[in-house]
Amino acid sequence: MATKKPENMDFESALSELEGLVNQLEEGELSLEQALKSFERGIQLARAGQQRLSQAEQQVQILLQQDGEQLAAFGPGQEPQK
Repeated sequence: MATKKPENMDFESALSELEGLVNQLEEGELSLEQALKSFERGIQLARAGQQRLSQAEQQVQILLQQDGEQLAAFGPGQEPQK
């Protein structure tokens, strides 16, 4: 099966594959060549994931700026202030 390019994968799929690669590398059962290929793929997946997160953060910032309201921060389990 051909592997997808990281930039064409959704965030969750890339993260799942990255977690699998990390597990394989941690087991230490791969040959040096396989480990290097897995590491290279992992770097590609991590970069693509970071880019997706940055894009999402920018979208959130744009939406918050468009709203014009200041949002009060609250922690888990707290009710938002009105």
